[in-house]
Formats: sequence, structure tokens, C-alpha cells
Amino acid sequence: MEHSSGKKAPGNSNGSKLFKVGEAAQLLGISASMIRAWEKLGLARPLRTSSSYRLYTPADIRVLKRAVYLRKVLGLNAQAIVHQLKQEGVLSESPTSSLDSVTLGIQLRRLRKSSEQSLVQVAQELGISVGFLSNLERGHEQASIGVLRRLAQHYGVNIVDLFTSANETAIPHVKPRERKLLSGTAGVRMELLAWGKIMMEPHIFRIAPKAGSPDFYSHDGEEFIYVIAGQLTIHLQETVYQLETSDSFYFASKTPHRWINPGKTEATVLWINTPPTF
Repeated sequence: MEHSSGKKAPGNSNGSKLFKVGEAAQLLGISASMIRAWEKLGLARPLRTSSSYRLYTPADIRVLKRAVYLRKVLGLNAQAIVHQLKQEGVLSESPTSSLDSVTLGIQLRRLRKSSEQSLVQVAQELGISVGFLSNLERGHEQASIGVLRRLAQHYGVNIVDLFTSANETAIPHVKPRERKLLSGTAGVRMELLAWGKIMMEPHIFRIAPKAGSPDFYSHDGEEFIYVIAGQLTIHLQETVYQLETSDSFYFASKTPHRWINPGKTEATVLWINTPPTF
């Protein structure tokens, strides 16, 4: 049975604390077994270490706290809680498969060895610690999208290539449960709808209220956005665009841009890049 060891929970690469299941249970005032049962219903989607330990993000804790309130105060059962959270925009349908940290580690080590660079050389080049990079290569650490992007650029590949084994091929038909999942900055999840040797890269972005890109960024290519639900604010240099449900948007990726969900509910966005950036 999983339980808190009494040690401080690790943090992710953004500095946010990650909670083991025992710590999450103590914080929420419910049992670890209930958290695991709720997880099966999609109320939490914890990260997994290479030893299969669950690590819950602050976003997971916020959803679970709301679930506890609905159970204790309103007396809702598990299915009713899921329905209510979806109605509130707190919870959405999401794929169950996430990009594997073990495969990431194997690929990072292979790419570094192929480039004949040491851990110290790569860490210094990217401005990260040697220990952090070493843990990434061993599958013991999670990395932010920003770090993954820098690693991919350093090795001349796309982010998804870091998680794809040499014998994995792209498939034309991808079911929701088969999508690859990337966690970006806090409150942002990206579901890849296609991958491999492709010219376009389609995603579903699920963006929590007030979440978004931490700063302006730019890269080669073009981007198309369609807001499936919710709102999205796009900053292109000094120009600001307010996107509502069913709005679409097209822009050159070289223009410095940042984005945020200004609404009170989760934003669901179809986002297509060409050429692929992830």
C-alpha cells in the first residue's frame, strides 16, 4: 500500500510541490484508497515515477478539494461529483495515456551519447543542474515544456521525438485514450492528436482559468487556433486579441506571442502548428 514516507514531497521542474498519495489524503482529509478510486473516475491524473508512485500536482489537489466539498457538504456520490465538476468546467474528458518518463530518459541519454557530450556540458548549455539532467535520463524526474523544448532544440529534434522509441510508428487513427499527453505550465494540458513524420501538429489544449504561457515566445512556422469551449486571450507583441467559443485565429509563429485563459471555466482549444514544434 502506498503511504507517505514522512519525507518532503518532490517538486516538479517549475518548482511546484508534488504530493504523494498519503500526503494528498492527509491534506484532503480522506483516505488514500478513496483518492485512488476517484482517480479511476478521472478526478485526478497524477504523474507517475519510474517506480509507479503517484505524484499529485497542485491542480489535482484543487480538483480533489472541490470533490471533497461536493461529497461532504452536498452529499453527492462519485458519479454525481464527476458530472457536477464537468458542468462547472473544472473537469474535462482527457486521455489516459501520458508521455513516458522512462522512454524520455532513454532517448535523452541516447541523444547525448550520440552527440558525444557529457552531462556537465549539456547541463551548462541549457542552464539546468547536472543532478536534474541525470535524474531525467534515469526517468526519475519530470520536466516542464520549457525544459523539454530546450532539450529538443539542443539535440535537433521535436519534443515528441524525445518520448518515441525507435520502433514506434505513427498511426492514422487515434482514439482519445491513445492520445499522448503533455503537461505544460501549471493548469495547462496538451493532448497530441497526431505524431510522427508529419507536416502539421494538431493538439487539444485544456487550459485552466487564469493559466497560460508564462511569457512571450516565438519560433519558426505558423499556427491555427479554434476555441472549442471557453475563452482565450492572445498577445501578439503589443496587440491583444480576445477569443470566444467558436472563434478561430491564425498567425505567424515568429511573432512573439503569449496566451492566457481569462475566463472562470476551463478553455478547450484546437491548436495546430506547422511545422511541428513538439
